[in-house]
Amino acid sequence: MSKFLKGTFILLLAGLVTRILGFINRIVIARFIGEEGVGLYMMAFPTLILVVTITQLGLPVAISKNIAEAEAKGDFAKIKKILVVSLATTISLSIIFTPALLLLAPYLSKTLFTDPRTHLPLLAIAPIVPIVAVSSVLRGYFQGRQNMKPSAISQVIEQLARITLIAILTKTFLPYGIEYAAAGAMVASVIGELVSLAYLIATFKLKKKFRLRKNFFQYVHSGKSTFNELMGIALPTTGSRLIGSVSWFFEPIVVAHSLALAGVAAVAATKQYGALTGFAMPLLMLPSFITYSLSTSLVPAISEANSIKNGKVIEHLLQQSLRFSLLTGGLSVVILYVLAEPLMSLMYGTSNGAYFLKLMAPFFLFYYFQGPLQAVLQALDLARAAMVNSLIGNIAKITVIFLLASQPAFGINGAALGIVTGIVLVTMLHFATMLKAISFTFYVKDYLKTFAVIVLSGSFGFLFWDRVGNDQSLAFKVLISIAAISTVYLLLSLVTGLVRKQEFLRISAILKSVFRKPIM
Repeated sequence: MSKFLKGTFILLLAGLVTRILGFINRIVIARFIGEEGVGLYMMAFPTLILVVTITQLGLPVAISKNIAEAEAKGDFAKIKKILVVSLATTISLSIIFTPALLLLAPYLSKTLFTDPRTHLPLLAIAPIVPIVAVSSVLRGYFQGRQNMKPSAISQVIEQLARITLIAILTKTFLPYGIEYAAAGAMVASVIGELVSLAYLIATFKLKKKFRLRKNFFQYVHSGKSTFNELMGIALPTTGSRLIGSVSWFFEPIVVAHSLALAGVAAVAATKQYGALTGFAMPLLMLPSFITYSLSTSLVPAISEANSIKNGKVIEHLLQQSLRFSLLTGGLSVVILYVLAEPLMSLMYGTSNGAYFLKLMAPFFLFYYFQGPLQAVLQALDLARAAMVNSLIGNIAKITVIFLLASQPAFGINGAALGIVTGIVLVTMLHFATMLKAISFTFYVKDYLKTFAVIVLSGSFGFLFWDRVGNDQSLAFKVLISIAAISTVYLLLSLVTGLVRKQEFLRISAILKSVFRKPIM
């Protein structure tokens, strides 16, 4: 239990720092290349995610689960075999798909995305595929051993390297055209991932208990049973991720063609898609570093509890995760809804996209639940059911986007409604599947209290914003409003018993433990 909480808090702290740095990156991109450049960047990015998902083949989750089980038995030979087979698989796939992305870039940009300027960003991002393939295996190894620090620190290093380069590269390439500047942003991402991988390799060499290169190919040839074990978890897991990645790949294509049917020109469609996915979506997904941290820690922790048939521990871990996701997600929803326009103006220099925040924010409470639920399904060997749920939700998303975005009355708002439709449906299906697998008590009273706290905090937020002096700077008004809303939200959570004093004491003890130990 302590390993789960400690690992979660390490990832939470790193995730918070990473998100802050990530927003600085996005602000720099938006300020330098505007909505149109962000649109080009975001149109090319889903293609990268699709190729990376295929290359990873769902192995990070499978590695984490199997290494956790092997370490519990002290079987280090099995751990080495898992690593060797995983590296051989992902490197082989990256050798195939990296050239494929380079060769298909002209067709993707001209025919599918309907904007030839996405060609250069696609070419620029291709080298990241083998880098991510290797780093994902190493992260899975550390997570399986419930050592979250290397993964956490590598994320921060990656963002620091990217933020150092992104302003330089976008500014350098901007005079050649907006597509060159977008490609420069992609190159910064590649270099950031490369620096992060170098750190993971150095940490692995210091922490490992075996020589990885010794008899490497013998382990590969004798690793058929290990490969089959990994694929038993990885294929259903990658099925879920692949469905999401394919859906995201088709999303800009469907949006572009749907908006064309609605009479929106290609350049305008790129700008609108940039405002939705480049400005609004990153803010809406801000709390996802919390759900990612919980999900990453949940897989090995619940796998371990499930292996000894301890249902009480499984339910306790899930209850903790869902309650924490709801409380933190609820605060984010209040802040994003109340301060939609000032946040957009402060960060991106434009209020475009503020409407998307208000439209989508309430539905994103379902998104914050989705990560922990999916992690539980994967840990309980229900990845196949999670895959089916994702398929249904993403088909619904693409269908709604096409039906609504092609109508002039909806336009780009139809894309926003399609995205939230998919999120709500997948979360509800995951929850229904989980209820069939484990015993779970639904504390209705706590959920009603949380929604009451959200409504009261939101009402206070609107009143407070109206009373803040107009003679103050926008940055000051936003920061003081966020602080006031957060304070009221926390006080209401304490008064209603949603947050307890002993939980603060436990968090304090965990943080002391985290910072007392060395990084490596």
